[in-house]
Amino acid sequence: MIIISQNLKISDNEIEVEQIPAQGPGGQNVNKVATAVHLRFDITASALPENCKQKLLKLNDNRLTKSGIIVIKSQCFRSFEKNKEEAINRLIRIIKSSFEPKRKRKPTKPPLSSNRKRLDHKTKHSLQKKMRKKLIIGKQAYE
Repeated sequence: MIIISQNLKISDNEIEVEQIPAQGPGGQNVNKVATAVHLRFDITASALPENCKQKLLKLNDNRLTKSGIIVIKSQCFRSFEKNKEEAINRLIRIIKSSFEPKRKRKPTKPPLSSNRKRLDHKTKHSLQKKMRKKLIIGKQAYE
């Protein structure tokens, strides 16, 4: 039983843990022992509340498949148990983040100094371009 909050728990049979060989350097331990973990959690088949399921399914996360399964890979540690614990902690963080309400953005104005700086730059640039033009006095053009 995995406890996410006081009134929200996930049973162990809802989580599928697969032991896989780890990638990268590690000597003979990598070649002999499969210590990495693939954790799979099916959102639609879980006992989570419906609003939590909807928020999780709307996540823009590459760990979420199109069929609504969260896949977490953990290979930080050299032991299977620690990697499994790390993967479960990541899953808990993902689920907890779906309960947090989104903060509303407060619209802000740019400071007056930046606005003034922008306008000064525009006037300097336009003067620079005006100075490049040919002066026309009467019918003669001066450069």
